[in-house]
Amino acid sequence: MPTFTFTLNGATTTVAAAGDEPLLWVLRDLLGVTGPKYGCGVGVCKACTSHLDGAAFNPCVTPVSACAGRQVTTIEGLANGDTLHPVQQAWIDEDVAQCGFCQPGQIMAAAALLAANPNPTDADIDALENVCRCGTYVRIRKAIHRAAT
Repeated sequence: MPTFTFTLNGATTTVAAAGDEPLLWVLRDLLGVTGPKYGCGVGVCKACTSHLDGAAFNPCVTPVSACAGRQVTTIEGLANGDTLHPVQQAWIDEDVAQCGFCQPGQIMAAAALLAANPNPTDADIDALENVCRCGTYVRIRKAIHRAAT
C-alpha cells in the first residue's frame, strides 16, 4: 500500500492508504481525528469542512493522494494551544451550537472565509452553504460578524 505524507494540524504525518481513499476516512479511521464529521459523503452538507493549505475543502470528496506534501488543518488544529481561534470564541459567545454535529465544519468554513475576507457581508456568509439541521443560521451569522471584529 502506498504512503502519503502531509502536515496535519502542524505535525508531519505519514499514512499508508489507497491513493483514492477519501481523506475523511483516513483522518477518522486511520488517524483518529474525529472533528470533521461524515454527513453526506458527496461534498454537499459540508460537515467535514477542513482547510487544505489554508482554504476550505471537503475531505469526504478529496483523495488522500491530493493532500501529499500539503497542509491539512481540522477543527482540532484551529486553536493556538489553549487560545481559541476568534471564530471558536465567537461561537461560544453567541451560543451558536445546539446539537453541535455541523459546528466543526461551520467553524472551519467561517475561519477560511474570514482569512480571505475579514469584513464579510451577510451575503458572503450565506454563500458558505454549510448545512445546519438545527437551523442556527442567525446565530452563525452573528458569530461570524463578531469574529470579524
